[in-house]
Amino acid sequence: MGINVGKNYGAWKKVGGRFDDLSVSGGLVTERKEKHSFSFSDAELVQINIPGIYIVYGDILFKQHQMYFRPTYDVPDMIKLRFTLSGNGTIFNDVNKQQYTFNANQQNIIYMPELDGTGQYDTGQSYRFFEVHFAKEKFLQLAEHSTKALQVLADHVDTGCYTQLGEQNLPISWAMQHCIRDILDCDYPEGLKHMFIESKCIELLVLQAEAFERANKQKEPAALHSAYDRDCIYHARDYLIENIHQPPSVAELAKVCGLNEFKLKQGFKGLFDNSIFGYLSDYRLNHAKELLLEGLSIKSVAFMLGYSSVQHFSNAFRKKFAVTPGKLKG
Repeated sequence: MGINVGKNYGAWKKVGGRFDDLSVSGGLVTERKEKHSFSFSDAELVQINIPGIYIVYGDILFKQHQMYFRPTYDVPDMIKLRFTLSGNGTIFNDVNKQQYTFNANQQNIIYMPELDGTGQYDTGQSYRFFEVHFAKEKFLQLAEHSTKALQVLADHVDTGCYTQLGEQNLPISWAMQHCIRDILDCDYPEGLKHMFIESKCIELLVLQAEAFERANKQKEPAALHSAYDRDCIYHARDYLIENIHQPPSVAELAKVCGLNEFKLKQGFKGLFDNSIFGYLSDYRLNHAKELLLEGLSIKSVAFMLGYSSVQHFSNAFRKKFAVTPGKLKG
């Protein structure tokens, strides 16, 4: 899929062709291999296209740590099954102000309609990735009667909201690796190749959905057996948010919700995948972002949300969003 890449803004190189350039003749398979040698990277790409599905495999050696990306505006709306095979990278997308991290042997499903931002990569080793892009309508059809996690993802995709299947990436399983290798090594005649590749791409989607579904079920600890316990945890969460300016201690919060400290901490982690004060910190910063975008001053937001100083607030904000409050306000 085409994207503009550069070592700085204003020096763009087009990588990958237009999706229309890979149009399928007779409804079968189109495959193309490319090599690029730029001042900032060397790359080899394999691109495979069948109706409704676009695959790209990349092997890249970055020559500088930071890269810049800008959209080509010729890419159809697609959902990305992302597999990082080796190397490490981080992308900050200025469009939705979110950071995406890709570490070796990790996978996720991402919906990112537009990428305009920066990337940081390890220059000491090859960066290899494998991606399957489903056309939006095809993905929505596949997800309609699938798992809860995929259906929630599909709801966000259907409304055009940037999202990903899991907040945290998961490991690439052996079955996923085997499936990827089957696609890259496929040498069936064209008609059978189309059927085989489509089935393997759907198999990858199933394997990812099952992995995230299983991970979600493991989040809730055994300590929360009853509906009463869960209600207590939600009450603790609500009380924490209501007192965001002067948060209670864990001991105070335990008394408020009626659980002992151990069950409170374990239950909070299980329900919200975060510690009590990790959750509070994330909530404050997300709320701060909303207030800044509404036009409030940095000083006012820091004071309203109980930060000890503007500098403390700015440091925490930059650490979470990879951008300073001042730059967010423009």
